[in-house]
Amino acid sequence: MRLPLLPRPPPLAAAVAAMPPRRRRAARSPPLPPSPPQLSSTPPPAAPSLEAPKSGTPDHDAPPSSTRRRLPLAAAAAEAKEEWHPLPLSAADLSLPLTLPTGQTFLWRRTSLSPLRFTGAVGPHLVSLSHLPDAEDGRLAFLLHSDGSRPAARAALCDYLNAAVPLADLWRQFAAADERFAEVAARLGGGGARVLRQDPVECVFQFLCSSNNNIKRIEKMVWTLAGYGERLGEVGGFVFHRFPTIQQLARVSEQELREAGFGYRAKYIVGTAKELQAKPGGGEKWLASLREKELPEVIEALCTLPGVGPKVAACIALFSLDQNHAIPVDTHVWKVATQYLLPELAGKSLTPKLSVVVADAFVTRFGSYAGWAQNVLFIGQLPAQKVVVAEVISDNGSTKPTKRKRGVNRNHAENM
Repeated sequence: MRLPLLPRPPPLAAAVAAMPPRRRRAARSPPLPPSPPQLSSTPPPAAPSLEAPKSGTPDHDAPPSSTRRRLPLAAAAAEAKEEWHPLPLSAADLSLPLTLPTGQTFLWRRTSLSPLRFTGAVGPHLVSLSHLPDAEDGRLAFLLHSDGSRPAARAALCDYLNAAVPLADLWRQFAAADERFAEVAARLGGGGARVLRQDPVECVFQFLCSSNNNIKRIEKMVWTLAGYGERLGEVGGFVFHRFPTIQQLARVSEQELREAGFGYRAKYIVGTAKELQAKPGGGEKWLASLREKELPEVIEALCTLPGVGPKVAACIALFSLDQNHAIPVDTHVWKVATQYLLPELAGKSLTPKLSVVVADAFVTRFGSYAGWAQNVLFIGQLPAQKVVVAEVISDNGSTKPTKRKRGVNRNHAENM
C-alpha cells in the first residue's frame, strides 16, 4: 500500500542550514558541519577475524543477555592497561545511557558499571564505549578489542554514531519550537539522546524481532541471530559476534528459530533473508540504495519484506537509512501527539491513517530532523525514565549501578 506523500519538511535554522552538506539528499536534511571528516555510506575495510563459527550455526557458548561469565580477579589490572581513544563527541553530543539502551539497537552490553561502559560490534570492529572520567565535557572514547586498524574502527564508529550531525543545534531549535520538548530536554540533562546510523541489514533483522515484543525477549532473539555471524571475541563475560550477512541468515531454518523461541517471527526472518538474497545486486546493495530515496518510497519498499509494516519500516528508515524525519508511531508517540500536538484526536484509536496524520504533525512542528525530536519525546515517556536520568545525572558526575526495568517499548509494534 503506498502511503500518502508527506509534505516536504521546512528547512532548519539558518545557523545549521549554512553548513556544508554531508550527503546528496541535502534538500531534505539540513546541511552538516565539515568536522569530523566526511564518511562514506559504505562500510570500512574489514578487520581480520579472530575465529569463525561453523557456517549457518550460532555460537552457543555466547551467554544470553541475562547471564554472563564470571570475570577473573585480574580484570581490574587488565582495565588499568587499556588504551582509550577519544571521539569527537561530548556527553552533550551523545549520552550512552540515553542512546544505546533506549530501543534503537539491542546488541550492546554493559560490560562495566564503574565507569559506565557499553561493548558491541560495529561491522568487524569489537569496541567498548565510555565517557572519559577526567574530561570536563564527558568526552566519549572507544577501546578497540578486535584486531584491525584503529583509524578504520574510529571512522566506522563516527559513521555509526552519526557524529557529523550537530545535536546541540538541533536541540536548541526543537526546544524553541516546542515547550514539551524543552521540558523533556531539561529533564534529560540538556542533550545526548542521539539517533544512530546503523547498518541497514542489522537494523532490518533487529526490528523484525521487535514486533509485539518486549525488550528482554527482543534482546535475547537478536543476540541469538548475532550468534550466526563471525565470532569477534569475549569482553566482560559476553561473547560478541559480527552481525551475520544475509547469506548466513538465509541458511538458518524456520524450525531452528522456532525452537530458539522466535515464534511466528521465525517465518518473517527466514522469508526476509531469502527475499533480500534474491534482490538484483544483493540485499545489501538494495537496502543501501534506499538511503537516496524519498521517505514514502522507502516505507513502501520496506513493506514488501515479510513481517515489515509501516511502523517497523519507519524504525528501520530512521535508524539506518538517513530518513531523519521518519516517525515510528507507537502508543508512546500517540500519547505525546494526542496530549500536546493533536489534542483533537484524544479518545480516538490509533489507526494506519491517523499514524500518517501524527507523522505529518511531528514534521510540521520539528522539520527535517523530526525523527530525532520524536526519539527524545519517546524516551521522555518511558516508564523507567527516572532510572535513565539517575544514571546520566548524579551528584558527583559518576554513574551508579541500577537495575534497569522497562515497560511497554517503542518496539511493541504490531504490523499494520
